[in-house]
Amino acid sequence: MSKNFDVVVIGGGPGGYIAAIRAAQLGFNTACVDEWKNDKGGPAIGGTCTNVGCIPSKALLQSSEHFEHAGHAFGDHGITLKDLAIDVPRMLARKATVVKQNNDGIAYLFKKNKVTFFHGRASFVKAVDGGYELKVAGAAEESVVGKHIIVATGSNARALPGAPFDEDKILSNDGALRIGGVPKKLGVIGSGVVGLELGSVWRRLGADVKILEAMPSFLAAADESIAKEAAKAFTKQKLAIELNVKVTKVDSSGDGVKVSYTDGKGAEQVLEVDKLIVSIGRVANTIGLNPEAVGLKLDERGMVVVDGECKTNLPNVWAIGDVVRGPMLAHKAEEEGVAVAERIAGQHGHVNFNTVPWVIYTSPEIAWVGQTEQALKAEGREYKSGQFPFLANGRARALGDTTGFVKFLADAKTDEILGVHMIGPMVSELIAEACVAMEFKASAEDIARICHAHPSLSEATKEAALAIDKRTLNF
Repeated sequence: MSKNFDVVVIGGGPGGYIAAIRAAQLGFNTACVDEWKNDKGGPAIGGTCTNVGCIPSKALLQSSEHFEHAGHAFGDHGITLKDLAIDVPRMLARKATVVKQNNDGIAYLFKKNKVTFFHGRASFVKAVDGGYELKVAGAAEESVVGKHIIVATGSNARALPGAPFDEDKILSNDGALRIGGVPKKLGVIGSGVVGLELGSVWRRLGADVKILEAMPSFLAAADESIAKEAAKAFTKQKLAIELNVKVTKVDSSGDGVKVSYTDGKGAEQVLEVDKLIVSIGRVANTIGLNPEAVGLKLDERGMVVVDGECKTNLPNVWAIGDVVRGPMLAHKAEEEGVAVAERIAGQHGHVNFNTVPWVIYTSPEIAWVGQTEQALKAEGREYKSGQFPFLANGRARALGDTTGFVKFLADAKTDEILGVHMIGPMVSELIAEACVAMEFKASAEDIARICHAHPSLSEATKEAALAIDKRTLNF
């Protein structure tokens, strides 16, 4: 016999679990179906982000940054260490603890908000009176009917053709987070967020890392000045990045991995490594969803087709997050989840893609929101630019981390903030101020007139806003 709900969410990642909680808060009888398993076979709610993405990668980035500071920066503070070593199994155990804390936290939130949870894989069966029937294949098969269905099934790592992931030598983000010891040589294909972050983790711990990137330019999505500063910083750290390459073959038949590629000059090269991380993007996850059973429309890339409000071609079926258009970011999925739950309730959910921030948690951190300078030039928009270096920021000097700068772009006539770009210490936190300002259509002058605490890294944001009119006070 089917169990009936007002709202059923398929997927318990950032978009899915947030959508379920918000729907329950709005008074709907809500269920969430998720199949992630922990090492013991139990539920591990939180999707890719919590289990093999955002959360565990940040845990390893923090551990590896501590190790690098201990080896290279503590001496400047008068701290002397002897026999410095990294215990990789213990580091991975800490990461697993952080992941479990997040899994358990979401499970608690489901109980608190009275969201019914089903552990298994959900698939469409048919349209029925009052909604849609789903089959949940778990420890015991169950039938669930939802008046409204929210598809939040996320995405999977894209594999190289002819080189499937074995998570031993050819690694996705999942395997890259579970390497049991520091590899002597590590290769990374793709210099996006995942490639840079995970490459940084193992480089800090002692691996010789080389990143191969197909694009002719580095960090093409970022502002050009930010990308240039990042390339300089990573080169100084000896994180080798080669651009404009074409991988022709990956051979993992031996002890390690051989990557054959053509370099930017057309010469044939071979990179031999112990492990290879492939981070060339992600693909929408609709495996087992059985969309054809109800006529749910997918596009040529396998994504669920939605309109501007996340409505699919079917009445009362919605889709959010990585499985639909737009940036594949956890916080974008969360905002869509809240918006859809509120739209189901007859409210007006709001998601503004132009104020969705991007962050790369390397060292230095990289963050931006809004338009880049090259995009403004391409559209012929008249703009003003202001920039302030962390080298002139008192708090950054005290931290011993003065790499990078904050950059503002504003309309030349109205002074409205069009984009804010940052590279430097803790800019993942600083970017929020820019998001708030842009959401409220603030001008650069508004930020310049706001009192910022001293000494703080946030003063660099104020000074960059002042620089729009060439009136910085500390540079």
